[in-house]
Amino acid sequence: MKRAVVTGGAGFLGSHLVDRLIGEGVEVVVLDNLITGDLQNLEHHFGNPSFRFVKQDVTEFLYVPGDVDWVFHFASPASPVDFERYPIQVLKVGALGTHKALGLAKEKQAAFMLASTSEVYGDPLISPQPETYWGNVNPIGPRGVYDEAKRYAEAMTMAYHTFHGLDTRIVRFFNTYGPRMRMDDGRVVPNLVGQALRAEPLTLYGDGQQTRSFGYVDDIIEGVWRLAHATFHEPVNIGSDDERTIANFAEAVLRATGSASAIEHRPALPDDPRQRRPDLGRARELLGWAPSTSLEEGLERTIAWFRSKGI
Repeated sequence: MKRAVVTGGAGFLGSHLVDRLIGEGVEVVVLDNLITGDLQNLEHHFGNPSFRFVKQDVTEFLYVPGDVDWVFHFASPASPVDFERYPIQVLKVGALGTHKALGLAKEKQAAFMLASTSEVYGDPLISPQPETYWGNVNPIGPRGVYDEAKRYAEAMTMAYHTFHGLDTRIVRFFNTYGPRMRMDDGRVVPNLVGQALRAEPLTLYGDGQQTRSFGYVDDIIEGVWRLAHATFHEPVNIGSDDERTIANFAEAVLRATGSASAIEHRPALPDDPRQRRPDLGRARELLGWAPSTSLEEGLERTIAWFRSKGI
């Protein structure tokens, strides 16, 4: 039986990865300090001999007994409100946490995957964004703690690959959404879906013409699984290339929820990227992967989950 360590495995993306790994017959050890994770995301695995949870700050020394085949470093607060609440923790998990997770992978001679982000592109000057684009990032802006933490984490991961010969992967996620998102995490999907379900006005920042490309979580985890079995070490974009304006997305939320909420515009947020759309050519060529869930279908599943939680 293969064995994997997932840092941040109680979070939104991490818990879905845990589901996939266990479904594929992989034994999983989750390390999470629960600063933004939630054990409810994992409770369906409690009692499973193939699953173990350890409450652990991954910026500290990591000890996992026994063999390990994969280390998936998915730990990090990842929403705009988190950048304000936990700026030091965001920087530490990107720097110290990545170092500790890489050290564990090196000790165990395990493959390593870094969960990176489209935020490394900042407010991009080209669209779509290929992995070869170096980005346009404000290092001291409100998003800087996350952007630079992930950029540093990518550099550290590549250093371990080139200097130590570690078998590494880097995945750059674009606006993933789906069940288990935190309603209070400040990202556009839970914000607008929550407002629609509560019959509150949907708040758009700026003119609403900034774009995002929303990838449904099941599609994204399929890309992660394929990348884990590839032999490619440079970053790979995983997301949807169905680019929507935020205004268009808000209308899709209203249709999907049946809400009659009005739309309100508020002042634009500082350093809010104007465009987000991944170039998926590398993922298609290397992994034979492409997203398959439409926004309408993904929204329907996500909204059903939020409603099941009493929203």
